[in-house]
Amino acid sequence: APSGPGNRGAMAWRAARLLRRGSAAGRRGIAACIDPSVGLTEEQKEFQKVALDFAAKEMAPHMAEWDEKEIFPVETMRKAAQLGFGGIYVKPDVGGSGLSRLDTSVIFEALSTGCTSTTAYMSIHNMCVWMIDTFGNEEQRRRFCPSLCSMEKFASYCLTEPGSGSDAASLLTSAQRTGDTYVLNGSKAFISGGGDTDVYVVMCRTGGPGPKGISCLVLEKGTPGLSFGKKERKVGWNSQPTRAVIFEDCAVPVGNRLGAEGQGFSIAMKGLNGGRINIASCSLGAAHACVLLAQEHLTVRKQFGEPLANNQYLQFGLAEMATRLVAARLMVRNAARALQEGREDAAVLCSMAKLFATDECFVICNQALQMHGGYGYLKDYAVQQFVRDVRVHQILEGTNEVMRMIVARNLLQG
Repeated sequence: APSGPGNRGAMAWRAARLLRRGSAAGRRGIAACIDPSVGLTEEQKEFQKVALDFAAKEMAPHMAEWDEKEIFPVETMRKAAQLGFGGIYVKPDVGGSGLSRLDTSVIFEALSTGCTSTTAYMSIHNMCVWMIDTFGNEEQRRRFCPSLCSMEKFASYCLTEPGSGSDAASLLTSAQRTGDTYVLNGSKAFISGGGDTDVYVVMCRTGGPGPKGISCLVLEKGTPGLSFGKKERKVGWNSQPTRAVIFEDCAVPVGNRLGAEGQGFSIAMKGLNGGRINIASCSLGAAHACVLLAQEHLTVRKQFGEPLANNQYLQFGLAEMATRLVAARLMVRNAARALQEGREDAAVLCSMAKLFATDECFVICNQALQMHGGYGYLKDYAVQQFVRDVRVHQILEGTNEVMRMIVARNLLQG
């Protein structure tokens, strides 16, 4: 196979194109049993088609280059925002699309077939805009949301710190109030978009220890005292920059606080419920693309005088991958409906879906790489990039160990 990111992009594009063409049962390229449009309304199928078309035409041909050169594809994301993907579940009066959590999951799954890393950043951006839309007052909503929904500006979510990851309630970044201003000191770690984005939704300590002492402030790039660490070198997710965000006597108006003092941790966790569905949906898209890449490779590649597709062991492996994919998709969509309906079990179902989908989809992508043999380990083949990009989904938006804690706590409280 010819080498280089151009060829890799072409291979990713073929997988995305297969998905786009085969998004209705019975069409060539996608078996009915893994068709992602099954069970959707006609309107949702239209959203899905638009997102799949965009993924195939605007993202997949470039995903290898974005990865290799670490390009943050701002203009491509702004094109996506023109389709309504900058504020998918944000209210329309401030520029959002006003769609449901299930609609959102379907869209992110489809976009992720084109570039998982870029879509994952878009999902975080959407979460930030939703938080401002939901917990901000009217002035804040109208000041921040329109330019974020259009992706004229981009947002970052700032919760994790060097010393507090899974134990987010122990964060130390402090905000001391003086009159109408908070003076912010501390730092955040592993911030997606950090340094390149315009708006930072920051969880900080305005009160005593524990979750009730945490508030949420919105900062804009250029605020005196706001700076950034070096760009991190990562295994995957290379189309989005990751940096530490540093606050040194950073003055923030009280008018930039979302909600009341002490409400920040609750705001952060409610944002993450949707974020977990979003990131699980990104894993679904990557896994679906990998199933198609594996399916194509088994059909084309020959060993011992016959196609790999004739090997029963590999047939069974492909069957297991397809089964894991469909099971994960059903869990994610069930949790998305529960969150949309405001059900009591929504938070734990989001945790279950994130845990199951991100674990299973990594297995699917990794198995697809194995089916490619030595070729799968070459950067000429798109499958390795999907493996690298989905691996971190088991860590962020709450590690999968924390997801297990949430589910177990819910079960044992009964």
